[in-house]
Amino acid sequence: MQRLDKFLSDFGIGTRKQIKEHIKNGAVTVNGQPVKKADMHIDENADKVVFMGQELVYEKFRYYMLNKPDGVISATRDGRTTTVLNLLKDENVKDLSPVGRLDIDTEGLLLITNDGQLIHRLLSPSHHVDKEYEVHLKKELSDDDINKLTKGVDIGDVRKDGTPDITLPAVVKRGDTDKEGRPVVFLTIHEGRFHQVKRMMEAVGNEVLYLRRIRMGAISLDESLELGQYRRLTDEEIKMLTDNNGSDQ
Repeated sequence: MQRLDKFLSDFGIGTRKQIKEHIKNGAVTVNGQPVKKADMHIDENADKVVFMGQELVYEKFRYYMLNKPDGVISATRDGRTTTVLNLLKDENVKDLSPVGRLDIDTEGLLLITNDGQLIHRLLSPSHHVDKEYEVHLKKELSDDDINKLTKGVDIGDVRKDGTPDITLPAVVKRGDTDKEGRPVVFLTIHEGRFHQVKRMMEAVGNEVLYLRRIRMGAISLDESLELGQYRRLTDEEIKMLTDNNGSDQ
């Protein structure tokens, strides 16, 4: 059970004052009856709440896939730069958060949800959830470079005892060249360190020219989504995330 005004607020209907005005004007019904008081209690799972002719269906958790474009930051709010939540124009973004971060110039798969426990599990180092990236490079990786990356490289992080904190072993697969003729590799890592992919490539004397995440755990980027577009996760995708903590194992 919860107060009606809080329920409506969670849907982004307006401030408490605006909600009271809506109710006063007869814009809200519960189970077909016009509402008299904003502070009435409803059963969000059983009662039918309608605002201006549209039924508001309660969802405890919401899950979205976004194809993040360059120039957008992975944050919930920012006074100057467009955030990933700004792109979810037709959604109630209250309590939503991106699952981890993509650099401002990195494109691709970003999951967004209000399921805090799932976010924690997907980002916890102990779960080692795969993150796969399409990486366009300045030059080809040699066999020796790939061998180093698959074993783990020193990207400058230091443990508490002062020793280098080597990255976990990665998976590297060569791809075709891109339309500019640049070499492409597909890199799978299991951590989420700051600028990790770029720093890993720098550690073997290379440079990332374009970076796109294409998979996180069992969820792959929907290639039908244009940059900046999003969609809700399917029931099957949600089940894969919640049943396996996002792992594709």
